[in-house]
Amino acid sequence: MRRSSSGLLLGETRRMNRRRLMVGFGAVGTLAALGWAGVSAVSRDREGPLALVYRGPAACSGCAEAVAALLRGAPRPFRTEYCGPDEQRQISRSTLAEAVVYAQPGGGSVNPAWRRLRDHAEEIRDFVHGGGHYLGFCLGAYLAAADPGFALFNGKVGQYIGTDGAGVDSVEDTVIRVRWRGQLRYLFFQDGPTLKLRPGVPGSVLATYDTGAAAAVVTTFGAGRVGLVGPHPEADKSWYAEADLTNPDGIRFDLGHDLIQSTVGATAAALDGS
Repeated sequence: MRRSSSGLLLGETRRMNRRRLMVGFGAVGTLAALGWAGVSAVSRDREGPLALVYRGPAACSGCAEAVAALLRGAPRPFRTEYCGPDEQRQISRSTLAEAVVYAQPGGGSVNPAWRRLRDHAEEIRDFVHGGGHYLGFCLGAYLAAADPGFALFNGKVGQYIGTDGAGVDSVEDTVIRVRWRGQLRYLFFQDGPTLKLRPGVPGSVLATYDTGAAAAVVTTFGAGRVGLVGPHPEADKSWYAEADLTNPDGIRFDLGHDLIQSTVGATAAALDGS
């Protein structure tokens, strides 16, 4: 995402109008989420714990569905429901209290998205601080920062394409190479952020760009955890086909599942009774 002369982050605006058919760190200390009231509300649900996925004008068309499919297809599957201004589920304390995860998909510019979401910032912050989990994909990762954003990430969120030595310098859809847990992998990319934790802040870097900057991070916020990723591990084959792109790795979702497991894994295992 790039900043215009008005100070807005532009980024994924082009994909906002797309219509897609979608099929869809180890633990840091004691996981306080197990004492969180929301866990008991969904524990041992045979369909899996509840993950809320934002769907609305602060996300691009098809992005929410891709994130939901990623969550449902995880090794420990989640039951997903959409929340947003035009959904049956609204973002509220009572809705969040039923969930284990709140996921913010990719979307358009940061400032317009923030204007649509800022009234819910305190609710989302309290949810995570009390033991919930936040997953942010591209725009959702930008929004984890502060000023503007939910202020869930204790560090600096930057723009990869604006960094020295970046292998991509355009906001157009592309495929980018990252090093994920030491292995070279390829992911769909459209102006995602870099993620730099402040020194001493607990967290784990799952992936880095070619510049060495972090592309995927898991960290803590209060009793909860935050998983952020700049590229799009949730992208399915329709994303690549529409952009006329090919992923050398093929269409795989293991990296997205690793992000989920690294962020929510201990809670999911407890809910499964394993």
